[in-house]
Amino acid sequence: MLFKNLLFFLVVITQLNCYGQTKLSRLEKKILKQVSLNQENAIIFLEKVVNINSGTLNKKGVRMVGDVFRNAFDDINFSTQWMEMPEEMNRAGHLFAYKKGSKGKKLLLIGHLDTVFEENSPFQTFERRDSIAYAPGGNDMKGGNVVMLYALKALDDLNLLNKSTITVALTGDEESTGKPLSISRKDLIEAAKNSDIALGFENSTGYNNATIARRGSSGWSVTTTGVRAHSSGIFRDSIGAGAIFEMGRILHKFYEEVRGEELLTFNPGNLMGGTFVNYDENKAEGVIFGKTNVIPQIAKVNGGLRFISEEQKERARNKMRLIVQESLPYTTATISFTDSYPAMQPSEGNSKLLKLLSDVSLSLKQGEVFPYDPGKRGAADVSFVADYVDALDGLGTMGSGAHTPNETVNLKTMEALISRTAIFIHRLVNIKN
Repeated sequence: MLFKNLLFFLVVITQLNCYGQTKLSRLEKKILKQVSLNQENAIIFLEKVVNINSGTLNKKGVRMVGDVFRNAFDDINFSTQWMEMPEEMNRAGHLFAYKKGSKGKKLLLIGHLDTVFEENSPFQTFERRDSIAYAPGGNDMKGGNVVMLYALKALDDLNLLNKSTITVALTGDEESTGKPLSISRKDLIEAAKNSDIALGFENSTGYNNATIARRGSSGWSVTTTGVRAHSSGIFRDSIGAGAIFEMGRILHKFYEEVRGEELLTFNPGNLMGGTFVNYDENKAEGVIFGKTNVIPQIAKVNGGLRFISEEQKERARNKMRLIVQESLPYTTATISFTDSYPAMQPSEGNSKLLKLLSDVSLSLKQGEVFPYDPGKRGAADVSFVADYVDALDGLGTMGSGAHTPNETVNLKTMEALISRTAIFIHRLVNIKN
């Protein structure tokens, strides 16, 4: 209900104010011309970075993409720094770019260099078909990085960023965050603490939506054990139900008793059971051994949990713990949880940012912008900073099929999105503190 009420409120406010949007100034019209001049180069740049594989575990590839962006930010007068991660984390690190000034709001712009497509993926290259580009990681989210970069480039070309304070954070492990989070997200959080506003450039859901709230993400794992014996003895008082029936009881109760809260979802991603099981977390694959005439002595399930607040997350976890404690005869069960992404809750500050973006969009005749349903979005790096700054996400490219072999970028929309971003940033950095 929280999100629905907020959506209703924002719809009313934007309807009341849609006639008072700021028209484009003469300077802003120059910005649009500069974006247009750079448009074909933006697409060429996108093709270049897409054609460098940067699956999260391909540390060399992530660094190579980072180097391309680093040179581009150097060229527009940003200072750049590569943030190394400890070797044992098996992550490439992050690229940060800085511009220090004394005017307007201090901005943090967030993207990521890595993709879900590792080196062994058959989907590796950029292919342009008219106005659509088939591009691994192009929509999520190298295209968003390009929108950010070329918006800043247009402003720098016109010397409009000289007094601004902007930090760009391009993480190298958004698709599979390095652990512990206290190290892998330390620099991002510190940047947020020194900023006023954060803008995330994850893929866009269209001209008329942006993200003021995202659900958090965490993992859970259940292990059950039973008495190994001949299957003819199952359910006897001295043998019990076995590990798989106990797992079935738990999952069924999760479905019946934990499910139901708005914006709360949980999913068992893989399930194994038998005499022996062996699961490799790094490869997300497992091996089992078990026969139909042997009562299974072990079962394992690994899943994910999505939530809109820490309170909702803890409520769900407590319900799951209580269910796990109620074991069938001669079985045991344990559950563990791992934190990944916190929730980005809707806030008044986020809503005000959305209104400012909508004002820009109306100025460009792109239509009003409304909050996107957080139940339809995954987790993202902006969630790590949302407790410290007003934030908005979903400002990247339009496309389809993210994380699939049919991932696309709609090239026809890129100029409009870069233009909107450039005007939005220009207005933000000129707000008087």
